[in-house]
Amino acid sequence: MKAAGGIISSIAALFGVIAAFVTLGIGGLGGAFGGEGAETVIGLGWAGIFLTFAILVFAIVSIFGKSKFPPIAVIVLSLITVVAGGTLVAIFMILSIIGGIVALIGVSKERKQIGGL
Repeated sequence: MKAAGGIISSIAALFGVIAAFVTLGIGGLGGAFGGEGAETVIGLGWAGIFLTFAILVFAIVSIFGKSKFPPIAVIVLSLITVVAGGTLVAIFMILSIIGGIVALIGVSKERKQIGGL
């Protein structure tokens, strides 16, 4: 179950990276045409890129790791990205939150079967 959650979060992060680049492009077009608030949209795009790459790393680590930290990091970073990444990125981060929860449940079940090590 933790592998499924990690894969779900990885796919969501990849789509989030694409959405962040689209947000960055929209902000760039807004800046080129002198749109008001274009700098804010560009900032949201950069924040989305960096945060979704971090989510991707933690999602992959949660597939192979035995700790609860990577799935929790995926959930927390996804919540931060919903706020700081822009609307397009936030859509995919909801899927990433679900993947992080599934991975966290999978790690918890695995640890109970091993005996709580």
